[in-house]
Amino acid sequence: MMLFKPFNIVLIEPEIPPNTGNIARLCGATRSILHLVGKLGFSTDDKTLKRAGLDYWKEVEIRYWQNLTEIKEAFPDGRFFYTSKKAEKSYVDVQYTEGDFLVFGKETAGLPEELLRENPDTTIRIPIFGKVRSINLATATGIVLYEALRQTGRLSEAP
Repeated sequence: MMLFKPFNIVLIEPEIPPNTGNIARLCGATRSILHLVGKLGFSTDDKTLKRAGLDYWKEVEIRYWQNLTEIKEAFPDGRFFYTSKKAEKSYVDVQYTEGDFLVFGKETAGLPEELLRENPDTTIRIPIFGKVRSINLATATGIVLYEALRQTGRLSEAP
């Protein structure tokens, strides 16, 4: 078995328990670390959250942070990619490396505009066609994470 640095999924103020539960399950399945940042829109004891993660919670490494500044200070060499439907660059046009931080905003508002303006080179989007405004948070997380896993050769290591 090869050693690798896990990817980091960062959720800023997630609001919907099933989304976070599904993302936690995704993190467990991919050996990624889940970082929950700021005020959550639910209790981590929430039945819906637990049900969405099923019985996989013991497989998930979860870290809690007060704000994004705190996590960035803890990982000063970390590479952070911010997701937004307003970004110019597609998620497939980025070269990911193991250990990257993939940052997603809350379901109703996304990431703060100021954060996106400060990080145009590392802000990415998932192309959306038609009149749909956005993709579900858990789906978007899976799309970007699996592209990062593909690029780093991690998918070929799966059993």
